[in-house]
Amino acid sequence: MSFPRTRMRRWRRNETLRRMARENRVSRDGLILPLFVVEGSGVREPVVSMPGVHRFSTDRLVEEAKRVFDRGVPAVILFGIPADKDPVGSGADAADGVVQRAVSAVKGALPDLCVMTDVCLCEYTDHGHCGIVDGDEVRNDPSVERLAATALSHARAGADVVAPSDMMDGRVAAIRRILDENDFEELPILSYAAKFASAFYGPFRDAAESTPAFGDRRSYQMDPPNRREALREMRLDLEEGADALMVKPALPYLDVLADARAEFDVPLAAYQVSGEYSMIHAAAERGWVDGDRAMKEALVAIRRAGADWIISYAAADLDLS
Repeated sequence: MSFPRTRMRRWRRNETLRRMARENRVSRDGLILPLFVVEGSGVREPVVSMPGVHRFSTDRLVEEAKRVFDRGVPAVILFGIPADKDPVGSGADAADGVVQRAVSAVKGALPDLCVMTDVCLCEYTDHGHCGIVDGDEVRNDPSVERLAATALSHARAGADVVAPSDMMDGRVAAIRRILDENDFEELPILSYAAKFASAFYGPFRDAAESTPAFGDRRSYQMDPPNRREALREMRLDLEEGADALMVKPALPYLDVLADARAEFDVPLAAYQVSGEYSMIHAAAERGWVDGDRAMKEALVAIRRAGADWIISYAAADLDLS
């Protein structure tokens, strides 16, 4: 029996050769860490459903931001949980709101850290929806007005990037317009352009206290079976002025991410959401998987599918050597 001249295993013989032949790598340069900020002082409380994740008051948030920046993470994205909520999410665009104060504090302490802000109303409304509610309906256009005002307040606080996550129609155009009218024409918009109505958001809603009080978000977030529609959503957001696009969640939608990479030449982000992150931890705690290897494998899959940036709760602590 003659052996093949081409032996694919030759580049797999040892770790040095495998490193040399490796096509995709995850480095901290492409990672973004989500951080949750709450009112008060001295607060560092664990999120039970998300091992290793905490909610911080602004003073402790600055300490955490310094730690992750020293670890080489170039960017964070902030989610705010106010003390008081109301039907229109008044705290979302308050000049002294929880996120606005956090942005100012973190940028004051770490001017070179990229501070992104999630622009949405769900953490600020007493009903938990991402927009303004009329009866049982989430109204699009009044919601867009509130979202634009929120993005402007984040810009005034010093945010480096605003990231609308609500999935209302036309919100990117409204945000771009209000930013440009107020001399923030150079502030980029990272749009959650293809955000699906996913079952993987549960632990996040614990952390952000944003579970809807009634119904669900399927009337505005994307239907999971739809692939072509995702590209249309992304194309529309680019036409409205988005500078970068996001697919959320990541692993269940790698096909959508790969489609976007083939179609668009702008920076692409993917969000390894709370359910993805917590499932790996839960399996590791039971000894079913090697947690560190599984997490790295998940991140490299997202990178391989085409993501330039990955938003992950593992961004600061995962061993990427």
